[in-house]
Amino acid sequence: MRLIIRQVDLKEIIKMTEKSDVEICGFLFGHRDGERIEVEEVRFVPNRLSGDAFEMEPLEMVRAIDEAEEKGLEVVGIFHSHLKCPPRPSGRDLRGMRLWPVVWLIVDEKGNYGAYVLEGDKIREVEVEVVGTE
Repeated sequence: MRLIIRQVDLKEIIKMTEKSDVEICGFLFGHRDGERIEVEEVRFVPNRLSGDAFEMEPLEMVRAIDEAEEKGLEVVGIFHSHLKCPPRPSGRDLRGMRLWPVVWLIVDEKGNYGAYVLEGDKIREVEVEVVGTE
């Protein structure tokens, strides 16, 4: 499985992570074709929690999904940041991955990132292909 994301979008997620003292979060919208997941739009959604956890604002989530569907896009992933810990799924992330069985892109404030899916009870790392230049 491969997640394809534009360099400008990944950099924007990392930039927002660097500037925030709470976890940032949002959706990756695009299309999935078998093992190929292409991100066409990144949508930040406010985090209604503080500190080292995230929970997207429900009304903003619905608005984001509705607007993406109007453009013919689907939720292909969720992104969020980790503060002062590696960009790997936490126990809380694992619970979220069960509810949202899409790719989870996790970044940290140092610019590190990883993408993961849950397959059964196993977390599998997804290859990330960064495309385009600024």
